[in-house]
Amino acid sequence: MQKLLVVFVFLLFSSVQAKEIHPYHVGSVEFKYNSTSKTFEISGKFFLDDLENALKEKYGKAVHFNDPKYKQEINAFLIKYCEEYLKLKVDNHFLKINYVGYEEDQEAVHIYLESEKVTAPKKVETAVSFLYNLFDDQMNIIHIIVEGNRKSQKLNYPDRYLYQNF
Repeated sequence: MQKLLVVFVFLLFSSVQAKEIHPYHVGSVEFKYNSTSKTFEISGKFFLDDLENALKEKYGKAVHFNDPKYKQEINAFLIKYCEEYLKLKVDNHFLKINYVGYEEDQEAVHIYLESEKVTAPKKVETAVSFLYNLFDDQMNIIHIIVEGNRKSQKLNYPDRYLYQNF
């Protein structure tokens, strides 16, 4: 009976487009140290509908990523949202993070940021709580890459902190 229920649930979710509903809330953020520019290049990827809903919840106004008329407003919201929900600390010093922009496709939004310059880090600390203002089952997968050394970990709500030594 359980197998039949699992098959039914799988068929139900696979027949509905991800834009309409998806049974999980997951995102990813990558912090990649670029030794040439001496900055962290940061990219995040989140379901488009989840991020739209999180921005609406936070700022009280609906925006739609695939509609060009909202681009300026989305950029303004994302600047504030990233400042609040993403922090980077290297060798016990908080880094300023600059918002670069975003791209969207049918199901996902890619957010791009860059840190101020910093020497090659020995200790990297992150605080990532994207979409925690909307979902209490949000999972964010965090990747930190320094000199080709990649360390990854998942953070489940309410966990937001990740510490790595290089």
